[in-house]
Amino acid sequence: MKPPLNNMKPNYLLWSSSYSVLILAFVVPFFVISVLVSSLGFTSLLSWSWRFGNVLETEDHASSSSLAFSATATPPRRPPQVLEAAAQAHNITSSSKPNEEVVPHQNIGEKQGMVWINGTEFDETNGTSAIITSTPIKRYSRLEKLEANLAGVRASIREAARVRNLTSTHEDPDYVPHGPIYRNANAFHRSYLEMEKHFKIFVYGEGEPPIFHNGPCKSIYSTEGRSIHEMEMENVYRTRDPDEALVYFLPFSVVMLVQYLYVADSHDTEPIGRAVIDYVNVISDKHPFWNRSLGADHFMISCHHWGPSTSAYVPNLYHNSIRVLCNANTSEGFNPSKDVSFPEIHLRTGETEGLLGGLSPSQRSILAFFAGRLSGHIRYLLLNEWKEKDQDVQVYDQFPNGVSYESMLKKNRFCLCPSGYEVASPRVVEAIYAECVPVLISDSYVPPFSDVLEWKSFSVQVKVKDIPNIKRILKGISQSQYLRMQRKVKQVQRHFVVNGLLE
Repeated sequence: MKPPLNNMKPNYLLWSSSYSVLILAFVVPFFVISVLVSSLGFTSLLSWSWRFGNVLETEDHASSSSLAFSATATPPRRPPQVLEAAAQAHNITSSSKPNEEVVPHQNIGEKQGMVWINGTEFDETNGTSAIITSTPIKRYSRLEKLEANLAGVRASIREAARVRNLTSTHEDPDYVPHGPIYRNANAFHRSYLEMEKHFKIFVYGEGEPPIFHNGPCKSIYSTEGRSIHEMEMENVYRTRDPDEALVYFLPFSVVMLVQYLYVADSHDTEPIGRAVIDYVNVISDKHPFWNRSLGADHFMISCHHWGPSTSAYVPNLYHNSIRVLCNANTSEGFNPSKDVSFPEIHLRTGETEGLLGGLSPSQRSILAFFAGRLSGHIRYLLLNEWKEKDQDVQVYDQFPNGVSYESMLKKNRFCLCPSGYEVASPRVVEAIYAECVPVLISDSYVPPFSDVLEWKSFSVQVKVKDIPNIKRILKGISQSQYLRMQRKVKQVQRHFVVNGLLE
């Protein structure tokens, strides 16, 4: 097991949000994009859809009913009342108050002057009454209004995918997602636009730094810390009104939990688990939202390899909540139907300056390259098979003196990215930064943003059993195919670039 951090100091991030660049390394946009794309019918990392049971038939929808979430990729069947609510999405505004009466539009020629009092229809013009012959006025809860709104969003995304309309209304009109690096470019684009209009996130205020509302920004776990800090900042996606939120963020950092609560070499993670249990108990006692959905509309972020096991201390967090994990290991419980695979980015200085770009394909003289210490059985197999044995496949456990790691990445055609103790590796993003085609070596790793990005178009995926055949596999890729893949690496790079400044 990879040793935990012991001497990390918290850093603070000032993230400059920019609409001029579409970035997936910013968890809020990608998170909702995944939610919206999930409705299109293909496999999604966030394919939860809201399903109402008897919630529409109760007097007090917000307080007396619970929500069940379906982990299916296609929209679930819904009762007629929900279909009616979706059909009236344009009449149900987010500004309406809870349980506000929505009066149906009265068509020309319909009976005028009629009102409803205690189940009886009265004619205001002559004072006569009549027995009820139609359905009473519907009262919509906030949840029903959100569901109706999301139904309209899903319909918009499906329509965009169908008509393949590539007209951009984004503030960056020069960039419209297109091409084979996306699983469905049109759906992704429409999802982003819908996100900007509708997505709201509520951050629980309970908990104190450094364990809560804080995380590392200059380390191998920088994406965890940067994301937490971004959630804490005021931005267009954050709401202070929990009733208008679509999702709820649990602002604890597993990295900081390990740093402050784990005793080195003790193998005792109970204090970490107890802290998470206590936190969920606090927010579930103080707020109604966790109990209402059993955590299904809540999410956590972790790039520490103990993220999955830490979430397991709270069963509903593990099984129901959306876990945004760098360690997206299906053999350790990562569930692609609800969880999100997040990129691991090692920002030693907190910035990407000098990391982007590389030599042209014609100047890349080395077929494949890896340098890294022994960490887990996959790297053991790779080092045992290839360490300092081949000039085409250069593998090192200790980097040669006088040679820069970054410069080596920039002169290779393919960069080997074997899993270590955890399936994720910062080498994946390092390869993309260096415009080197990544070679993912793992049996159970779900690459980042897989429900949006088509990884097979710009990476090579090698099973562990095929490590001895790496050279043959890579030599089998023609020059024209390699050039296409390398161009796509350059295209997808923008989705892994971190925008922001550190204080």
